[in-house]
Amino acid sequence: MANSLRREVLNLYKNLLFLGRDYPKGADYFKRRLKNVFLKNKDVKDPEKIKELIARGEFVMKELEALYFLRKYRAMKQRYYSDTNKTN
Repeated sequence: MANSLRREVLNLYKNLLFLGRDYPKGADYFKRRLKNVFLKNKDVKDPEKIKELIARGEFVMKELEALYFLRKYRAMKQRYYSDTNKTN
């Protein structure tokens, strides 16, 4: 059981690290914060607590994805609909 949780934690870390490349405050800032959070919780041994932390990390991942999609949507909207607002 410990190996499966370890694999999940490592996979979560890799996915968050990948998503952090486009973070608004910079990849280095995100990487530093991510490392600090994972190091802070490295001594947690309780499987239930680890599952809770994994669930929280997955929530953060979904929030980051939503942030990126919203940023892309706003950029595209600004490119394609900015001319109609100026003519009115």
